[in-house]
Amino acid sequence: MSAPDTYAEAGGVEPPAAGQKAGGVRVWDPLVRIFHWSLVVLFATAWLTGDEIRKIHEPAGYAIAGLLTFRILWGLVGTKYARFTDFIYRPSTVFGYLRDAMKFRAKRYLGHNPAGGAMVLTLIAVIGGTAVTGYMMTTDAYWGVEWVAETHELLANLAIALVGLHVLGVVFASIEHGENLVRAMVTGIKDPQ
Repeated sequence: MSAPDTYAEAGGVEPPAAGQKAGGVRVWDPLVRIFHWSLVVLFATAWLTGDEIRKIHEPAGYAIAGLLTFRILWGLVGTKYARFTDFIYRPSTVFGYLRDAMKFRAKRYLGHNPAGGAMVLTLIAVIGGTAVTGYMMTTDAYWGVEWVAETHELLANLAIALVGLHVLGVVFASIEHGENLVRAMVTGIKDPQ
């Protein structure tokens, strides 16, 4: 990763750009927000329907795979805060951020903080693995293969645990930095503080 060009790229915040509301900075573009909330609904639907309601479960899984494909592409070519280059950090930076957060002295980031960025990547990998193994279960080559079904279920349950950690992280960061991150993911706007 190259050195940041602006204070905001270094994780700080800068004044709103021309034409921007003085009370907020647009961080999450509409496509990121639609992806996020669609994934929430579709994953919950897929997890709750499981093997019992395949007419709902399988289409939800295919839609999830499509969303993940979009998000990976958008992470490469999308808007500033959507790009992976904005929130992929070295493991030492992630652990340093977590250490500082436990002491309530973590630096505030306008986009994803290092822990949030690591969670995005982990969730994409785990939910992607869930989608791949789910698809494998529908093919002739892997139909009824026990390890595929077990891996699919394990990854789905791991994703639920990660979602729980993600929600706790959002609540924790919202309290630590005095901001409503859920509202920001709905409106796309964060307080410049």
